[in-house]
Amino acid sequence: MESCCIEQFLEGKTIFITGATGYLAKILTEKILRVQPNVKKLYLLIRAPDSNSVRQRFNNEVIKTDPFGVLREKLGANLHSFIEDKVFPVAGDIACNSMGINSELKDEMCREIDIIVNSAATTRFDERCDTATRTNVLGAMNVLKFSKQCSKLMMLLHVSTAYVCGEKEELILEKPLNYGEMLNGSSHLDIDVEQKLVEKALKDLQDRNATEKEVTLAMRVLGIERARLHGWPNTYSFTKSMGEMLLGHLKEDLQLIILRPTIILSTYKEPFPGWIEGMRTMDTFIVGYGKGKQKLAMGGRETITDVVYDMVVNSVIAAMVAHRNPSSRIDVYHISSSRRNQIKIDDFIRIGVDYFKKNPRIDKRGKPVKVKKFHLLVSMDSLHIYIAIHYMPSLKILKWANFILCQHLQIHHTNLQRRINHTIRLAELYKPYAFFKGIFDDTNGEMLRMATRESNADDTFNFDPTTIQWDKYLKETHIPGLVKYIF
Repeated sequence: MESCCIEQFLEGKTIFITGATGYLAKILTEKILRVQPNVKKLYLLIRAPDSNSVRQRFNNEVIKTDPFGVLREKLGANLHSFIEDKVFPVAGDIACNSMGINSELKDEMCREIDIIVNSAATTRFDERCDTATRTNVLGAMNVLKFSKQCSKLMMLLHVSTAYVCGEKEELILEKPLNYGEMLNGSSHLDIDVEQKLVEKALKDLQDRNATEKEVTLAMRVLGIERARLHGWPNTYSFTKSMGEMLLGHLKEDLQLIILRPTIILSTYKEPFPGWIEGMRTMDTFIVGYGKGKQKLAMGGRETITDVVYDMVVNSVIAAMVAHRNPSSRIDVYHISSSRRNQIKIDDFIRIGVDYFKKNPRIDKRGKPVKVKKFHLLVSMDSLHIYIAIHYMPSLKILKWANFILCQHLQIHHTNLQRRINHTIRLAELYKPYAFFKGIFDDTNGEMLRMATRESNADDTFNFDPTTIQWDKYLKETHIPGLVKYIF
């Protein structure tokens, strides 16, 4: 798997990428086009009703984004014709039959596609269970059905999450999930029953004319309840697990590769350092603290926060080449850092606090934002005690003052109550990761890396977590990236 071998492998290939407007898919698309301009075609599935809408989303949400600046600079006026020749946005939705692709285009794609990368997912921890089921479970099934119709398909590469493991505390192995196996060891998980339960709950809400807000809240609560009943901490990890189970159970002789990344941060080197979209678990605290609005975080001081960066894209490409020969196995890769290059939550937060003390954000008035003294709460109990001491007295005073002043302080009382509830809700959502005690085995990932280390492939397709210095990366790349793209 020399570098030239990887680039030669990509030459002349037709690759279908779902979830093309997502963070990972954009970096993958850019990387393939940059390192191998002689790739034959990239079909990009984008949720849209028609060809005009898909082209608009592709231009605004993919090509015009910063990662494609390197290609724009390299190709100049030729970029437009290059993209027109190589990249084909496809209107559709993985939650629909045949992924919503019109039949004529679908037939053409099925004749041409060599590799499918399924990166489409909804990643919100407490997503509506109907939405998460449609995308992460039924969507995975629809991608599999489509894959089986592709006459020259070499492999289906499915991007999952390392946290399908739930809240395990030991070394977590790179092995496929057993169909119907629940994490809490109780009776068999029936995925059909789960889907029907979600459909019935949604229909019941619609039959009694529930508002959209009521439907959303009820479906989010149901998702968390079903996940925890079966041993998963949230709707995201539960539905991603069911998607994996279905793929493994129904794939037949299709070559299936499952990549399970942990928490993906900003780009390390390519296409340039520090680009990011959306906030990851620990970023929520970093951003809130830098804005001067937050001084609390929750987590175990010794908890390892397993984070990775754009090495995930390089591992996707390396896995394509490594599995170029037909096989009917399921191969699973953890793309992780906790086994080989650990960083603890305490250190992650300390670096963020130090950064904003030395580099305060400038507010709209041109003045530096003063950050507050930081507190790490090491349990949910400590959070409730902190709230009881620092917030509940104010809430009670506001309640009485509001009563005396004929509800004139109602908005202040409501806002404070909402802030307290929001803090507790976020803490409950992030608790499984803030106190996570598992270590992700990456033996398969290391074997994949070894195959690239024997040549100069590390320069272009490096995904070795031991090559990064977390302190330097966070201070010089990731946090400045958050300030630029998220603040």
